[in-house]
Amino acid sequence: MQLIDRFRAVPQRGRWKTPVLSMLVGLCLLLSACSSLPDYKALIARHSGQRAQFETALGPMTERRNAAIVELLKRESGDIDILDRQIALEQAITDSPLLVGNKATLLQDGPATYAAMFAAIRGATDHINFEFYIIEDDEVGREFANLLLERQAAGVQVNLIYDSFGALHTPDAYFERLQQGGVHVLEFNPLNPFAARAPWRFNNRDHRKLLIVDGRVAFLGGINISSVYSSSGSFGSGGGDGGPWRDTDLQLEGPVVGELQKLFLDTWQKQQAEPLTARDYFPRLEPAGTEIVRAIGSTPDDPYSQMYLTLISAIGNAERSVYITNAYFVPDPQFMQTLMDAAKRGVDVILVLPSYSDSGLVFHAARSNYAMLLDAGVQIYEHMDALLHAKTAVIDGTWSTVGSSNLDWRSFADNDEVNAVVLGVDFGHQMLQAFADDMKDSREITADTWKQRALALRLKEWFARRLQRLL
Repeated sequence: MQLIDRFRAVPQRGRWKTPVLSMLVGLCLLLSACSSLPDYKALIARHSGQRAQFETALGPMTERRNAAIVELLKRESGDIDILDRQIALEQAITDSPLLVGNKATLLQDGPATYAAMFAAIRGATDHINFEFYIIEDDEVGREFANLLLERQAAGVQVNLIYDSFGALHTPDAYFERLQQGGVHVLEFNPLNPFAARAPWRFNNRDHRKLLIVDGRVAFLGGINISSVYSSSGSFGSGGGDGGPWRDTDLQLEGPVVGELQKLFLDTWQKQQAEPLTARDYFPRLEPAGTEIVRAIGSTPDDPYSQMYLTLISAIGNAERSVYITNAYFVPDPQFMQTLMDAAKRGVDVILVLPSYSDSGLVFHAARSNYAMLLDAGVQIYEHMDALLHAKTAVIDGTWSTVGSSNLDWRSFADNDEVNAVVLGVDFGHQMLQAFADDMKDSREITADTWKQRALALRLKEWFARRLQRLL
């Protein structure tokens, strides 16, 4: 039956040499235990009973229009109650509004995503804000650098944030060339604490992948700047078996771009970098489409992970289906229980996870959860042929998210992340189709076959499970 039918160590500038870096990694693991995840049921109970609130680029909508939007969404999706509860809860636990009038374009894999990014960058007239966890000095990385320098020379101000750990293998010369061309470059939370301007926290990484052009168009998702996403790519510096990576991004236009711009500028300010050149960072944004979108930026500075609470509550509110695609699946016990509870109450819960990974420990830690999930009725598929790196979910066919957040402790407790939540059945249908396509490229893991796996695999799972909070 078709899925939609069922739904009905390189030393660099500001970084330390390998022995010191090793000590810092050890410190990182030690400090990991300091972060914790919230009791989501208590927070949901605290924020229950509120009304849904939508906004346009001009501000909040009237109560009458709010109610009309909710009723339309419910009517289109088959009168499911998740919308009432989830919308109200999200506005209570996040600091970003639910904005109407956006255009959301789903982008699959590197070639399509990079082509769209290149087109937007070439059309820039005022500024480009560029924030990525990994920027590699390879064919794709150099193509981006050349294009950014070209636009900078044409009078477009380029501001770039890269993560110190994520760019560990990228030579200084790559970023120095950008700086010499006039690009403002910020190293997020340098590995060398003496190079940090802001309070130093080794375990805080900027895992976001975010591009904003002229304050009018934005891209976010799982794709870094690397040739591993090209059709001829390999694992690059991460090692592995080679082959391209499978990922998903989102191109956004409309009022929600202003919320993503706030996240970029807030990161720049919190890192206490030099003030940015004055530009038109917040142009007047007219409606660009019909999508309802919320931008969610999580950081360790928040009292709790906004994306964690948003996703876990959406699963808890699901009535029909929970379809998740994720690259690094090492959830905490609370998240695991929420998935299993959904399956036990009759929700169709399906996970598409990698069949191999650039991180062996994460891969086996994820598999250590399979037996419990399968026993509870959760269906598990492992994606073949390409390394799965996407981070998406579609729930009840009408609540969707695309972003940088993995389903692990690090994303929910230690990293800066950015996701978009999109409401509506039209975009939900696109997400369902993408999920169905991924299932076709996957093999199902059944309870019977899983019980027959080799002893060597069981031992790897046992060992990796002991370290899952550190991954």
